[in-house]
Amino acid sequence: MGESRGPFLRAFIPGSTSSDDTGRLNLDARGNRGSHSVGTKKRGHGSRSWIKIDQDGNFEILELDKTTIMRHCSLPARDLRLLDPLFIYPSTILGREKAIVVSLVQIRCIITADEVILMNSLDGCVVQYYLELCKRLQTNKDQADDLPFEFRALELALELTCTSLDAQVKELGMEIHPVLDELASSISTLNLEHLRRLKGHLLALTQQVQKVRDEIEHLMDDDGDMAAMYLTEKKQRLDSSSDVYTQTNISSLDRVVSKSAPVSPVGSISGAQKLQRAFSSIVTSKHGSLISSSSNRENVEQLEMLLEAYFVVVDNTLSKLLALKEYIDDTEDLINIKLGNVQNQLIQFELLLTAATFVATIFAVVAGVFGMNLKASIFDYPSAFNWVLVIAGLAGQ
Repeated sequence: MGESRGPFLRAFIPGSTSSDDTGRLNLDARGNRGSHSVGTKKRGHGSRSWIKIDQDGNFEILELDKTTIMRHCSLPARDLRLLDPLFIYPSTILGREKAIVVSLVQIRCIITADEVILMNSLDGCVVQYYLELCKRLQTNKDQADDLPFEFRALELALELTCTSLDAQVKELGMEIHPVLDELASSISTLNLEHLRRLKGHLLALTQQVQKVRDEIEHLMDDDGDMAAMYLTEKKQRLDSSSDVYTQTNISSLDRVVSKSAPVSPVGSISGAQKLQRAFSSIVTSKHGSLISSSSNRENVEQLEMLLEAYFVVVDNTLSKLLALKEYIDDTEDLINIKLGNVQNQLIQFELLLTAATFVATIFAVVAGVFGMNLKASIFDYPSAFNWVLVIAGLAGQ
């Protein structure tokens, strides 16, 4: 691990891979430099850059393909698609037999009972996650911790995700409030366009926070899913059960063989093999039934309290977003009221202008009639024109 524990910046140099022995994971670390970028597929190999972090806080950069990860973590292909950055999937936390698949905004990783396989990326959340996780594991190496390894890794992923979302909400609020205050005082096309972009960002961020909240709430409501995430206990139970049943199998086999009649050596060996296969099948079936029954009785209070703490945080973040949305809606209502008031004033002015035009039109008609070169008896009366003007004025009113 000496070479992989170098400067942290080396972990994000494209093409850099660890030269340590990876035979335990059967990992592909070819170390081809300059042929790919961090977090992207290598051409012709289908592998990506991953960061492996063990329980002691040691890490190394590896090039892994999907088949290797599926075989090592016992995961189906559809779970790995959730971690693919080329596809857009909502935030997801899945508990499997030997691993926990975590896809929270930018943090995409696979958590097992003794290691974390994190998708390498230059994103700030990813860098902060693996640095902080290594620091915590190395600091608490000799100290007892109530949480198992997988829950500490999951807690840090939830913590950084909630912190990142809350920081984005605060930053968005600092941008939205001045625009809304300016719009309340003076309406302009530029401010309305700026508000439209901010509202789109608000809706996208609300969907992200809502999905994280719904995922945590779904886990809290399902004890079976939470029980499946106790990877350390399942691993310890599996190891202890296999040891007990192996000893029981050997002792039972010895008693059966010792009580059997003397036969030829070849026959004894074949009979022992048959008995061993029979006991193995019985042990396997009993072992599977014990695991399934014990998983149903799993105490999930520890994980439930962990999820509940971050559910409160993300729910508070969602409340801030909803408050921002209500503030925007209230400002839009105020803008609509102001625009409606201006529109009413324009309508009133238009009515006055129309009435004045009508009155002027009446006088123009009278003037046009009297201006014609026609003979009429009304022109013989000197006061007739005055009466026409009076009558036209009254008609215009």
